[in-house]
Amino acid sequence: MKLKLFLIGVALLLLTACTQETQNSLSRSLQNWTGTNGVLDIYAGDKLVHRFIKIDKVSTAYGSNDSKMRPYRYGYGYDDMNFNFTRDKNEKKVYFEFSDYSTSYIFYERNTN
Repeated sequence: MKLKLFLIGVALLLLTACTQETQNSLSRSLQNWTGTNGVLDIYAGDKLVHRFIKIDKVSTAYGSNDSKMRPYRYGYGYDDMNFNFTRDKNEKKVYFEFSDYSTSYIFYERNTN
């Protein structure tokens, strides 16, 4: 029991000693592992034109050879064709991406409680 408390104390000490970027990275890793049940809405002006649901994360693209950040994001989610926030039988998991320059979007976590 004492060893367990000691290890927890050391882990907390190490976590507080990490830089903010390291803490953010650890948080993202944990969030990616647990999932976020995200939703991505795509608008044309003020009209909703597409929705992806059950997204676990949206990632930034990086070049294969130069490792530079690319001007688009990508992810995987279910194509919610009828905008009902529910995965219906005909709605499949798809890959999507959107440009940093041309697509208006909102990414948010959806709680089902």
